[in-house]
Amino acid sequence: MWGIIPAAGSGTRIQPLAFSKELLPVGGRIDGGVERPRAISEYLVDRMMTGGANKLCFVIAPGKSDILEYYGGGNLDSVTITFVVQPHPSGLCDAIFQAAPLIAANESVCIGLPDTIWFPENALCTLPDDGLSFLLFPVAQPQFFDAVRTTADGCVLEIQVKQQNAGSNWIWGAFKMPGAILDELNSLWVERDRCDEYIGTLVNAWLARGGNAMGIRAGESYVDVGTLNGYREAMNLLCREKSGASVPPADAFTATSSVAPHIIA
Repeated sequence: MWGIIPAAGSGTRIQPLAFSKELLPVGGRIDGGVERPRAISEYLVDRMMTGGANKLCFVIAPGKSDILEYYGGGNLDSVTITFVVQPHPSGLCDAIFQAAPLIAANESVCIGLPDTIWFPENALCTLPDDGLSFLLFPVAQPQFFDAVRTTADGCVLEIQVKQQNAGSNWIWGAFKMPGAILDELNSLWVERDRCDEYIGTLVNAWLARGGNAMGIRAGESYVDVGTLNGYREAMNLLCREKSGASVPPADAFTATSSVAPHIIA
């Protein structure tokens, strides 16, 4: 299974930084018996690998070579890492489809956001392999995210992109599909003159044409670390998880062998 990690954004909400926002230190990890800072994007990488991904594709901007240096140094086992360049910052859909040529129709692919932390860590395992499905998380203020309206049995009715008075307090934090459906979405995006910046509006158009998607309410907590407030909440969330304390729904800015690197321009 592939994991696509869109990492081409400039991170204006949390700038100034001297490095890419995806490498922002949040929490720590043990490396050779020594505790070291952990990059925010490592949490998504770990969750994708737990969910079955053995190939990862980072979509980066031309100036974000620090991500290539960080992940291209052979510090991950049993996963192949590929880097694809998004020439211009043109939104999430454009970033995802930069990686589409790498993925065969019969392969599965999952997509997540590298400036987020969410629990449980194995939640991607709940998503099926044979269709488009969204991993959903409960939040207090869904208008800051992409709220997902579903039927009682989980069929997606609509994705409301940062909409006031959202009809659901469940937002998507990651999604998964077969490569064949990724190709369908890519073709529809091109047909729509690449007008969709957000995946939600494109999926709504796909659903209107008879497509089907499932919303899986397996998420418990979700934090967007794209703001200073989100950074603080992420640290609090990690402390609560480490202590075993219960994790409440997030607030307004949270929902919450060797590597073989390749570069494709």
